[in-house]
Amino acid sequence: MPPDPKASPVVRFVRYSESSIERVIFDFRFLALLAVGGSLAGSLLCFLNGCVYIVDAYKVYWTSCVKGIHTGKMVLRLVEAIDVYLAGTVMLIFGMGLYGLFISNVPPDVPPSVDRALKGSSLFGMFALKERPKWMKISSLDELKTKVGHVIVMILLVKMFERSKMVTIATGMDLLSYSVCIFLSSASLYILNNLHKAE
Repeated sequence: MPPDPKASPVVRFVRYSESSIERVIFDFRFLALLAVGGSLAGSLLCFLNGCVYIVDAYKVYWTSCVKGIHTGKMVLRLVEAIDVYLAGTVMLIFGMGLYGLFISNVPPDVPPSVDRALKGSSLFGMFALKERPKWMKISSLDELKTKVGHVIVMILLVKMFERSKMVTIATGMDLLSYSVCIFLSSASLYILNNLHKAE
């Protein structure tokens, strides 16, 4: 609001100070760019690390084929790769969600024809998006936390599966505990899926 020339100097000074303070506070949203950049860089690192696990799984597989002994280490490497890929996905969703909430001035329901992000977004002319994917349409911090939370639950389940490959079942109590873990994991996936449908 432009200062009223008819107002007294004190009133004009107060209004100018108020608008300046509000502008400075509002510009602090650009600090989110640090989190966006860090999240995207961490995502790239996770995806590259996952590829290293995949290459390692191939090495273990071919070494096992030559020796004729299969120890199951290949499956563990693949599970570790899935775990790291999921962590990279969390970082990617978090970074893009923060950008959409704090930096971008494009509303989540913008028509694809006027969406700046879709123009020229392709891989050497391939895989061009017609519209934003649903996971990119984040309109609130709660929605971002929900999406990230779903992927974190999947990471925990993959970790549980990874640890279960190394568990030695010696007694009936071990078997019961293992069965309860599988049941709770399945139940958490079922509940999470139903919550997602309810939204």
